[in-house]
Amino acid sequence: MFKTKTLNIRSYKIIIIILFTQLSFSQIYEAGVIYGKSNFIGDVGNTVFINPQEDLFGAVFKWNRSPRHSYRISYIRTKLSPDDLKSDDPRRLERGYHFETPLSELSIGMEFNFFEFDLHDFDVLFSPYIYSGISYTNFDEQLLINGNLSNSKKKQSTYSIPMVVGLKHRLFESLILSFEIGARYALTDKIDGNSISMDDLSYNFGNINNNDWYMFSNFSLTYTFGRNPCYCNIGK
Repeated sequence: MFKTKTLNIRSYKIIIIILFTQLSFSQIYEAGVIYGKSNFIGDVGNTVFINPQEDLFGAVFKWNRSPRHSYRISYIRTKLSPDDLKSDDPRRLERGYHFETPLSELSIGMEFNFFEFDLHDFDVLFSPYIYSGISYTNFDEQLLINGNLSNSKKKQSTYSIPMVVGLKHRLFESLILSFEIGARYALTDKIDGNSISMDDLSYNFGNINNNDWYMFSNFSLTYTFGRNPCYCNIGK
């Protein structure tokens, strides 16, 4: 009976060690900061997609599940300030709409590396990657009053779909520098104040068939940490 208990205890230890080994393998994390520029594409302002204008700041955390993919969560704050007078469209130049709104984004999704980017392999230097997921976007409501857009200071929110391409490069053993350009497709046409419908106010302008977009062009610097693969001696 004593031998049976000893064998059971040893079996439990082996199972725990195997599970721990599996959970430890390649669970390398990254945490860092984000800086870049943002711009808006919608019914107001310039329609050039990559047109960095306003500063953005943020933070990012990644969980590298394999050399090919990682899960990540990020938070970014910026300001959107499109202006018709900076557009090449004669109709927008004549209209002269402009607005400003703070914008914050909380995004979660998966990053996929085109090359194997194993953080345990110090010969790996860089890899292109893509990222997508879902974002929760917060902004100020804009109202068209007396022919001008006005910030009501009332918070609005929507979901957005990020579509990001980037390039990452290992600087030192534990530092990774990334550059990426990402479009966000908002599931609303209200960031620029278009498509308003309320009890005492209802209007549309611009293209009512297209939702709003905003762009981020940014760098990130992350620090890597976590466990290396664990190979334990389970014979003792």
